[in-house]
Amino acid sequence: MTEAATPTEHTFHGLYRDHHSWLESWLRRRMGNAWDAADLSQDTFLRVLSSSQQIADMREPRAYLLTVGKRLLSNFYTRRSLEQAYLEALAQLPEDSVPSPEQRWLLLETLQALDELLDGLPTLVRRAFLLSQLEGMGYRDIAERLHVSERTVKRYMAQAYEHCLLVDW
Repeated sequence: MTEAATPTEHTFHGLYRDHHSWLESWLRRRMGNAWDAADLSQDTFLRVLSSSQQIADMREPRAYLLTVGKRLLSNFYTRRSLEQAYLEALAQLPEDSVPSPEQRWLLLETLQALDELLDGLPTLVRRAFLLSQLEGMGYRDIAERLHVSERTVKRYMAQAYEHCLLVDW
């Protein structure tokens, strides 16, 4: 390390040195894929570096790293599931309707951003919002589909809109 390194940099380097191999091994056992485990391990340390958590004050660094790693792992599987559903939907389209690779990439990125935006909403609120926004369904139709009242759908939509406005991007 250079003499110009800040105390935070020294602490981060120590955290990385002491726990990187352990975290990557843990992820590899969960994922069964060394490449994805290496990526998620790096992402975990990047999240820690950019977080407001003071590294020097961490009492249980492995527990903290594990929490961040588990969240990223969950996001990874959610994203993979979303990608698979998208690819299956594409396979059902007639050949002349299949989007270009660039369009597919943009659509997938948009779906992932939407999924992240709606993360944390209760399932029915999320479904009501998606039925309204993606399928263009009216509140009455959504209420029938979800087996709730129209008034409940209005509450769900208000909750979803408020959530979207308050999400910190």
